[in-house]
This record gives sequence, structure tokens and C-alpha cells, in this order.
Amino acid sequence: MLAAAAMGASSVAPAQVLPAPATEKVVKAVAQTMNEPLISTPLSNDPLAPAQVGGSEEPVADSAQDEAVTIEPGASLSETVARLRRSDAGSRELECLAAGVYFESKSEPLAGQLAVGQVIDNRTESRGRFPSSYCGVLTQRGQFSFVRGGRWPSVNKSSLQWKNAVAIARIVAGEIKESNVGKALFFHARRVSPGWRLTRVASVGNHVFYR
Repeated sequence: MLAAAAMGASSVAPAQVLPAPATEKVVKAVAQTMNEPLISTPLSNDPLAPAQVGGSEEPVADSAQDEAVTIEPGASLSETVARLRRSDAGSRELECLAAGVYFESKSEPLAGQLAVGQVIDNRTESRGRFPSSYCGVLTQRGQFSFVRGGRWPSVNKSSLQWKNAVAIARIVAGEIKESNVGKALFFHARRVSPGWRLTRVASVGNHVFYR
């Protein structure tokens, strides 16, 4: 979301688009969750990952933290999230995507969280309009106000909301389920009216989406 105060909170704006760096986007191998374990590389020494701290959110047990996860055909979004929930995102890229979902939409219904994650993913595939990695999109200057100096606030990684965000990130990166926001690249909270001259795509949860 734009840091500019005039936009208000919770809006990802069409301004200040920078050329994409040469960084490579997270591999779509996360789609292997149907039959194989997801990425399990530890995130130690990650300069972007905030320290884990305590919080008031309800802790829950990890789901299939270190074993293969099978998603049944026709499983609902809530069922899929329940299967993919975990505290460890598994890679720096997935943690960046999860952080975007968490800070922008953690209090929304899962469909709203999926829509936010889809916008971040869409930006990585925007052919140079935005950075080509999740971390690049998240830390692009002037886009998400919760990011300051390439970092974001600490997260209670044992909380249900964080684990849901990780599950959504795995769903988006693995192309397991799609949101109905299509190729949207921008969104803002319903409570603000930035007056963008863009094509409105959908309204999901607390956000309105554009391309």
C-alpha cells in the first residue's frame, strides 16, 4: 500500500512502479503439495524475517509440519488452509508472501486473504512493471506501508493468523486455488476512495481490487 497519508491505510497503489530486478521468483514446485512435502529449508539468518515474539493470538498446532500433505480433489479453501497450516513458511520467498497476506488481511475471511496473496503473485508476473520476486514486490519502495526499510513488524509465528497466512502463501505459490480477482495488480480498503483510473475487478473481504 502506498505510504502516502492521503491514500489512507490498506491500499496498494498504482504509483511508483519500478523496473523489476533480476531476482528469480519462487519456484512453482510448491504445487507438489498434492503428493510431496513442501519446501522445508530453515529461514535462519534471513535479513528480512522479523524476530518471533509473543502475542495475544491463539496458538495452534502445526499441520503436517514435516510430512507430505495430500489435498483432496474438491477440497474447500478452508479445508485446504487447514491442511497446509504451519508456522515455518519454508523459504524466504514464501515468508515474504505470507507477510504480505498477514499484514494486509489477517483479520479477513480466507477468500480475502487469498485475493491479497493473488495480487502479490500477479505483480511478480507483470513483465517488468514490478519486481519478479515476492520479497521484491513486498519491499518495493512506497507500496506497502507496513514495510519500513525493507523490514516489517515482528510476528507471533505460533498464532493461528500467521499459520493461516503461511497456508495461503503456499496455496498461491503452488497454484492450488485461484482467487476471483483475476489479474488484479492493485487494491485498497473499502473505507478509502483513492479515485484511481483503473479497471475495477472485484470486491473481496475488506478490499476492492483493480488492474
